[in-house]
Amino acid sequence: MVKPVMLKAFTALALVLAGCSSEVDTPAATAETAAPVATESPALERASLPEIFDCLRANNGTAIAAHRGGPYEFFPENAIETLQHGYDSGVRIFEIDIAESQDGVLFLMHDRTLTRTTTMEGAIAETDWADIQTASLVDNWGNETDLTIPTLEDALNWAVTTGAILELDKKPTTSFRNIIEAVRAAGAENNVIMISYNDQQAGEIASIAPELMMTAMAFNSEDIDALLALGVQEPQLIAWTGTRDPDFEAWQAVLSEGVETAFGTLGRPGERLDDVYLADGDGSEFQTLVNEGLTMIATDVPLEVAEAISGDDIASERCGL
Repeated sequence: MVKPVMLKAFTALALVLAGCSSEVDTPAATAETAAPVATESPALERASLPEIFDCLRANNGTAIAAHRGGPYEFFPENAIETLQHGYDSGVRIFEIDIAESQDGVLFLMHDRTLTRTTTMEGAIAETDWADIQTASLVDNWGNETDLTIPTLEDALNWAVTTGAILELDKKPTTSFRNIIEAVRAAGAENNVIMISYNDQQAGEIASIAPELMMTAMAFNSEDIDALLALGVQEPQLIAWTGTRDPDFEAWQAVLSEGVETAFGTLGRPGERLDDVYLADGDGSEFQTLVNEGLTMIATDVPLEVAEAISGDDIASERCGL
């Protein structure tokens, strides 16, 4: 894997939006429909996430979402320092995993146990936060770091301060209700996208917090209608289309309904599309995804994807992302 220090920094991005059209349903737009360039400070009032994603769809812009926070060597997955490293390099969307300790503290962790990513062992559901917080994080290359496990509150506060967007992936030890309570307590409603894995989960999220954006599986108008019947609001919906084979026809079908598309090139090292696309050194396949109308790429190698595509430049220049 190419280390971050070997990658040239790409354009610094911002989340403040001076206005995007929410009425254009096609994946491309002329210069006349492009949104103004965003300003730099996340402290200023910015557009809602649905407006930002409408702007991406209208202008064929592409958001890059860093899977598990975008880990690189010495930057472990699901660490605040890793999020900041990606943010400093221009990434603005970070997928993170939310678990809950035995005594009810929400924190960032992907696995059911602490063994793989920390200096501790044991099942998360059987361990109190007082013990968990003493562990150090281990990166995906086996390097022990001096970084510690952050709480969800830490991550949400960081996102509100920086203006970053967090995709929240619920692990089995916690609940959507507990996560959403934390989001509301932090005032981070405009900084999060909820992740659902089936229609039942999408309906549950919508019943608790219909105002929050979410990803939900959808490949056509019938899938979208089924989600809407469960209470999902169309402006809050991003259609998730899997991680195996990009379905260009499905993307066009979804875009024609006024819904943004998402696809993951992430997965098991050596098998994931991230590795397949980068095998020849140029990653041109990522640009093909952009050309076919993909709104958001979820990836394990966000910095390399940014080097390979132009859609993120559009996202920055026209949509403030």
